[in-house]
Amino acid sequence: MDIETHNSLETKSGIPLDAMVTHAEMMRAFEAFKETNDERLALAEKKTADVVLDDKLARIDAAMDAQAKRLDEIALKSARPAFGGERAAQRSAAGLEHKQAFEAYVRAGESSGLRALELKALSVGSNADGGYLVPPEVETQIGARLTAISPIRSIAGVRTISGNVYKKPFMTAGPAVGWVGETDARTQTTSPTLDELSFPAMELYAMPAATSTLLEDSAVNIDEWLAQEVEQVFAAQEGTAFVTGDGSNKPKGFLSYTTVANASWSWGNVGYIASGSAGAFPASNPSDVLVDLIYAVKAGYRQNAVFVMNRKTQSAIRKFKDTTGNYLWQPPAIAGGRASLMTFAVVEAEDMPDIAANSLSIAFGDFNRGYLIVDRAGVTVLRDPYTAKPYVLFYTTKRVGGGVQDFEAFKLMKFAAS
Repeated sequence: MDIETHNSLETKSGIPLDAMVTHAEMMRAFEAFKETNDERLALAEKKTADVVLDDKLARIDAAMDAQAKRLDEIALKSARPAFGGERAAQRSAAGLEHKQAFEAYVRAGESSGLRALELKALSVGSNADGGYLVPPEVETQIGARLTAISPIRSIAGVRTISGNVYKKPFMTAGPAVGWVGETDARTQTTSPTLDELSFPAMELYAMPAATSTLLEDSAVNIDEWLAQEVEQVFAAQEGTAFVTGDGSNKPKGFLSYTTVANASWSWGNVGYIASGSAGAFPASNPSDVLVDLIYAVKAGYRQNAVFVMNRKTQSAIRKFKDTTGNYLWQPPAIAGGRASLMTFAVVEAEDMPDIAANSLSIAFGDFNRGYLIVDRAGVTVLRDPYTAKPYVLFYTTKRVGGGVQDFEAFKLMKFAAS
């Protein structure tokens, strides 16, 4: 296929050419993986083993992981929204004024413009330690970039708040209901019992540094630079907190709640299914526990459910087959898509624990309904040209919180005997 044809395909599909090539390589590697694993299973049935074959399978598996990582990087790059998409004439006068004042502050430390704007708006969003709000356009783009990077943010429910705490009421006991005839007497119904969940927004910060030369270079898009500098740091910290955060000055991760065997589940706890073997899948029919995990989640939540696990756990599951000999794990159907397990999408979250004794290494369910992320409106920047001279530091903060909002929406797999 010539370059012109490749470019034509890329234009028509909207998928980058390197993503298409990497995806094709991954599909070929998966075919080689299946063939090699089938040979390994055939030898296992004969009670023999081939070290060379095992090594070949491990190398193919590692190659598939590398290709999956490359696809993630390409998808992330293409998903990053570009700055400056609006024409200046389409922007509001106030927006342009804020943007120009913010750029003057970042480049030269001139804060009078921002101070006047925030005084005019009676802003209460500034950090108590100082700093100024970034333009709304920059805040929106930082949020969009975080969604593209953070695996949990991409599947969880997200709500923007203006206060420090978001409180969500829920019904613990509903009003009495029942069937009656047309002329039957109606007994008085009981009132519903309400409780509430609280999601405080905690402060997350990053401190990118710049040289005076960079700041003086008018060709550098300062908004783009700032967003790129903070996005990876914010995403890494968020990703860890949403999974394992203890709720102390950070969001509470879904693995930090009290876990109970699903047969004893009650509201406020997260239910789990035991794998049946400490630190491993069962030796025989290992995929059966995945089926148990899927059906531990109620039907209403299974429609939009996903598996959440890290790459190492996913590697172990790649070898599983169903009773007809088909592999349960399948690579992404298209470049930029997600791998699937038993028809459900697989979300890779490297903060999920590796398989070990009593580990909670797999989650399954509807995280859009199960886990809530709250973003406090406003991202602030404090310029510091003194602490690390000759570099200029930018103390950038945002407030974010998170926690489980529906304890029925997802379940965990615990690698334990019971």
